[in-house]
Amino acid sequence: MEQLEPTLAAIAAADTIEAVEALRVSALGKQGWVSTLLKSLGGMSPEERTSTGPRIHAAREAVTAALGERRNALESAALEAKLAAETADLSLPAPAAPRGSVHPVSQVMDELAEIFADMGFAVATGPEIEDDWHNFTALNMPETHPARAMHDTFYFPDKDAEGRSMLLRTHTSPVQIRSMLSQGAPLRVIAPGRVYRSDSDATHTPMFHQIEGLVIDKGIHLGHLKWTLETFLKAFFEREDIVLRLRPSYFPFTEPSVEVDVGYTLINGKRVVGGSGDAANGGWMEVLGSGMVNRKVIEFGGLDPDEWQGFAFGTGVDRLAMLKYGMDDLRAFFDGDVRWLANYGFGALDVPTLSGGVGVRA
Repeated sequence: MEQLEPTLAAIAAADTIEAVEALRVSALGKQGWVSTLLKSLGGMSPEERTSTGPRIHAAREAVTAALGERRNALESAALEAKLAAETADLSLPAPAAPRGSVHPVSQVMDELAEIFADMGFAVATGPEIEDDWHNFTALNMPETHPARAMHDTFYFPDKDAEGRSMLLRTHTSPVQIRSMLSQGAPLRVIAPGRVYRSDSDATHTPMFHQIEGLVIDKGIHLGHLKWTLETFLKAFFEREDIVLRLRPSYFPFTEPSVEVDVGYTLINGKRVVGGSGDAANGGWMEVLGSGMVNRKVIEFGGLDPDEWQGFAFGTGVDRLAMLKYGMDDLRAFFDGDVRWLANYGFGALDVPTLSGGVGVRA
């Protein structure tokens, strides 16, 4: 064990990270003296191993601790020297043009919140790491329900304390259940946020943004839903000639369920939302899924479906941004290309207001 003291002295005197690393290899490497001593334990008698083993392990711990302390000291000294050498001239003038911009998704989120706030909706949020019960079961999708196959879900290997599977939420609909359970009724909320599905192409990404809306009250019917969506779309696209078409569809958490199409007009070969949907110079495009909240979902939310009724709707925030601002590839939203952001981004002062226009750029 005579190498211990010289090794500790050499570590204390080392003046570079490289020197510390060389000393580590000479002591703790495969051919180092500490490693050689540890290998010799196998050939010792039980008595020798009992007396010698603790001394060898203590030497290894002492060398390891000394190496760590010296490395940390050298790294701290190098950082301090670097900080002392670097200076910032705070007197430099500001750039001629402001840098940075608000991402279109963030801007559209603010636009949606502004529009629905004017209609009395509050913003509700929920966890992105969700449990199986809130994401599927409470939304009328039990384990054997075929609708679960419609969602390409990212599952976690572990379960929660109650034995429920954990996953990245596939929609923001679980916020509806959490809002009903925590706030009761009447209720009027929107739930914007990120959702995750295993899908990727020009119009799909593994992570994207959705917004859900939920109204729970007495005497609610499909007419209330249509008026809400029509008012929302007119405010969002800032056009009065918005025409909706409701088509029967299927969602496990609503009954009846309807897809919502909006009429568009072709201008220079591009779809512009607005118009009657006349096939001669336009058509229809699907923008929302919606319907009356299923009785079972109201029950899972802790409410009496004989007393309370409601409607729900949902749409992709990224898709709304593409339609409104003329973008044709969803993948560009997440590429981080500063040229794209400079073209489609918004200034910090472009705050959406109903009086000033939710989509007007400063």
